[in-house]
Amino acid sequence: MTGQKLFTTREVAQFLSINEKMVYTLVSEKGLPATKVTGKWLFPRDLVERWIELNTLNHPGLPGPLPPYDGLLIICGSNDILLDRAISLFNRLHDSHVAVFGNLGSLGGIRCLKRNLCHIASSHLLQANGEEYNFPFAREELGQVPAIVNFCRREQGLILPRGNPRNIEGVKDLAKPEVRIINRPVGTGTRLLLDNELAKAGIEGDKIAGYRHEMERHIDVGLEILAGRADAAPGIRAVAGLLELDFLPIRWERFDLLIPKDRFFDPGVQMFLGLLHEKAFKELAGGLLGYGLDHSGKMVFPQAIPAAADAA
Repeated sequence: MTGQKLFTTREVAQFLSINEKMVYTLVSEKGLPATKVTGKWLFPRDLVERWIELNTLNHPGLPGPLPPYDGLLIICGSNDILLDRAISLFNRLHDSHVAVFGNLGSLGGIRCLKRNLCHIASSHLLQANGEEYNFPFAREELGQVPAIVNFCRREQGLILPRGNPRNIEGVKDLAKPEVRIINRPVGTGTRLLLDNELAKAGIEGDKIAGYRHEMERHIDVGLEILAGRADAAPGIRAVAGLLELDFLPIRWERFDLLIPKDRFFDPGVQMFLGLLHEKAFKELAGGLLGYGLDHSGKMVFPQAIPAAADAA
């Protein structure tokens, strides 16, 4: 039976060490996976094995509560305007599927993968070498690097009031006593980038007014700047463009989707990745500044995107 993909009723009864009558009870009352072909019940072996695992109590290695894919696609991690639009597009195009997003920051998304709480994590955590993204963070949290697909490139920098009244010309100017900032939370890729830039400039974050004042979304930090409650904030050019604010660029970054290899071929995951190659997705970026879509939908790992993709 080892090489078979489908069990008959008799074979699944033997596999489960029960009588055949009990098989029908498990189908109707306990959800034992089964299909009827030409009047006979057949049982996909891989689904039967997964059903056993999901119904095992006190399983020491049970990865978490995420069930087999059944129309609900869960994405967790880094906040992004274009990603929000892509999720809305997915929901419009696939009325029998629903995509939802948990805004937890890049590291939070990877930790959701670890706990088996989502299908996809969005992340842009810059490695210490200043060249690559996400690999060491995923390896540390997950014990391995999952499949990684590029979502887009984004331009990161400082969002400033229109006209830049504080004359901020670089990260070093955030330390001026008259400057107040709005920050992003610890665990976000934007916060990591800012902290790296402050370290390069020899500036201690807590010496900057507003450094501990955090906002969960890019648009929120932009609105704080627009309202005059802060003089600068780390964020993406797209927000500055939407709110007609000034922007001081720091670097282009790679914004990726991390996917566990055992969920990569789930239907919702494949439909969402397929969307990144469609004209409708490209049109979502129309009117948004600071996005590059040349590598959207392409594998970063195991097949790497050339390093030139991170060039401005």
